Amino acid sequence: MSALSDQLVSFAILAYLIAMISHAVEYALGNARARVAAAPARELVGAGVGAAGGGTPDAPVASGASAAERTARRARLAGLTAVAATALGALLHLGALVTRGLAADRMPWGNMYEFVLTGTWIGVAGWLVVLWKRPQLRRLGLFLSLVMVLLVATAELVLYTPIVPLVPALNSYWFVIHVSTIVFASGIFLLGAVPAVAFLMRAGYEQGRRSFPYTLAKRLPAAAALERLTFVLHAFAFPVFTFAVIAGAIWAEAAWGRPWGWDPKETWSFISWVIYAGYLHARATPSVRRNVATWLAIAGFLTMLMNLFGVNIFFEGLHSYGGLD
Repeated sequence: MSALSDQLVSFAILAYLIAMISHAVEYALGNARARVAAAPARELVGAGVGAAGGGTPDAPVASGASAAERTARRARLAGLTAVAATALGALLHLGALVTRGLAADRMPWGNMYEFVLTGTWIGVAGWLVVLWKRPQLRRLGLFLSLVMVLLVATAELVLYTPIVPLVPALNSYWFVIHVSTIVFASGIFLLGAVPAVAFLMRAGYEQGRRSFPYTLAKRLPAAAALERLTFVLHAFAFPVFTFAVIAGAIWAEAAWGRPWGWDPKETWSFISWVIYAGYLHARATPSVRRNVATWLAIAGFLTMLMNLFGVNIFFEGLHSYGGLD
């Protein structure tokens, strides 16, 4: 089962990579379609065609329209291929988690490797739900699939840990309650960070700024839709994250005789909670601009990454269960 889990992770990475490439093709074909559609008009203006121009000028217009339609069909096919590859990757990803859990005879989130695998699966599963409800946001999948490739590949190549029994401190029913909610919230926060970054790019484009991601930004969904999705995901994940922190404090009281001790992971969890609370407060305050509030959401996710990677790698504490040597 362990070997099968490892193989399924590799196949999931490949599926996410295919999805990323397909989304990139969709972006490229979308730009090509825009150029093809604009070309006939430029030709006619340059040729000085008037009202009495006869039937000849219709040919480039029809040809350009036909080429634009063909390019649009190819772009749509690339986009659907990307969605199918993402769904396949999610199934393979889930299979890797299930087989890992069966091999370990426990829930598969006992170390950094398993936590990242589970959190990223939550993120991609959430994305598929978003896509089912709002298919017009499909082009956001380029960024989501890129994140999946980077994080899952990092887990497999850098964080991989052979299956070992849980450390004694984790042998508790609170392991399921606390860690399941913290990994679920982390996965949704991960998903929420994607439209947050995309919103800042698209908002800059809509305001007339021509920065580095201009080509990508002009193919993104509208800034208002991206900002709304960012808020909905964070508003959904924050109560779950709050419950996870409270559950961790209750577990700490039972295991160590104190609910809170400013352990590095506890400290960074508190920092994350404060920043995410600040984001939701800023988002609900009319005087705060939406891009300012969105930067707080991104800052919150950076602290989550620090808590996952930085604390486990560089700090020692009661929560040092990363599994890395």
